[in-house]
Amino acid sequence: MGILNVTPDSFYDGGRFRNSSAVMRQVDQMLEEGATFIDVGAYSSKPNAEDVNESEELLRILPIVDLIIKNFPEVVLSIDTFRSRVAKQCIDAGASLINDISAGHLDKNMLATVAKLKVPYIMMHMRGTPKTMQQLTNYDDLIKDILFYFSERIAKARALGIVDLVIDPGFGFAKTLEQNYELLNKLELLKMTDLPILVGLSRKSMIYKTLETSAKEALNGTSILNTIALQKGTNILRVHDVREAMECIQLTQQLND
Repeated sequence: MGILNVTPDSFYDGGRFRNSSAVMRQVDQMLEEGATFIDVGAYSSKPNAEDVNESEELLRILPIVDLIIKNFPEVVLSIDTFRSRVAKQCIDAGASLINDISAGHLDKNMLATVAKLKVPYIMMHMRGTPKTMQQLTNYDDLIKDILFYFSERIAKARALGIVDLVIDPGFGFAKTLEQNYELLNKLELLKMTDLPILVGLSRKSMIYKTLETSAKEALNGTSILNTIALQKGTNILRVHDVREAMECIQLTQQLND
């Protein structure tokens, strides 16, 4: 899954893809390098990110969705949003699935909307909001609490009729650096949900803070952690750098064969 952020304040690529030619080049490159999905987001979910109202999110994302669908009609477009209205309008415009950082907690209409749209739904583990999540890292048992969270969310989604579900454990969301590594170390335990696992580790602070570098210098670390995640049962990698992620996938598959 190739990441396309159309926000001015994303932690790594903020502001890089705000005009049509830059968007087209990036989407073309990611597809050429092997991306199965393109994940478009217009609301930065980095820690302490400023709130963006719904109208602004729609103004940012709908023209990009239209542009991508028009020029890449075969693309499988994922929409990174926690708002049901944004989800509906983007699916109506030709997008294929919804990627929700809140698993329906930040919009009470999201799960019902996805069920009506009959599209796949990625639900992520998070507490609070991007503005508050870093203060909500107190767990009785990290993995057990995440599994309980998904158990409740999956049951609710299934009851409403959502068929295709993917879980994302939410690296960096309401988790300390140490908790992120504990989660990665025990990631295979999430396979007991019997759902595909999506992992987003790309250039995150758990890499560059450990290495004392920066997001721009975190590609090698990203590849290492992506490889570990694949060996622990991850099905989808959400990344900024598609070619390098595809190399991780190909080499890991060769190892497993």
